[in-house]
Amino acid sequence: MKTVSPAMKRYMQRLAVCMVIYVVLIFAVGFLFRLAPPQGPLAWAAAVLPALPILGVFWAIFRLLIEETDEFMRMMLVRQTLIATAFCLSVMTVWEFLQNYDVLPDGTGGFGTAFVWFVGLGLGAIWNTLALRREAGEE
Repeated sequence: MKTVSPAMKRYMQRLAVCMVIYVVLIFAVGFLFRLAPPQGPLAWAAAVLPALPILGVFWAIFRLLIEETDEFMRMMLVRQTLIATAFCLSVMTVWEFLQNYDVLPDGTGGFGTAFVWFVGLGLGAIWNTLALRREAGEE
């Protein structure tokens, strides 16, 4: 039976809190901009609100890397985040060149850098799983 480390439990709690806040803010701010769009600095402040819980997720991942005491698990998490970062930088670099040469229109259609990084985090988890299975088969 697998046990979850205390650091991972704290991470899951932090992640859940950030995601609940994100969902509330994304709907509330969207409603605000449709109902009575704010102007000036208030518009800037309101538009940034849904990004804050995403920044909280990055912080939660950082805290997990610090708090995890199992060196193997920490290494797996570091590899996963490095894969996510490399994937995100690669996709966004190609995307920007496509935009620079007017192959794609400006903007990302809602799929910004954080979204691409989270996809990369999932790919990193898959990579780790496949690597572990491959290593287990070799022994």
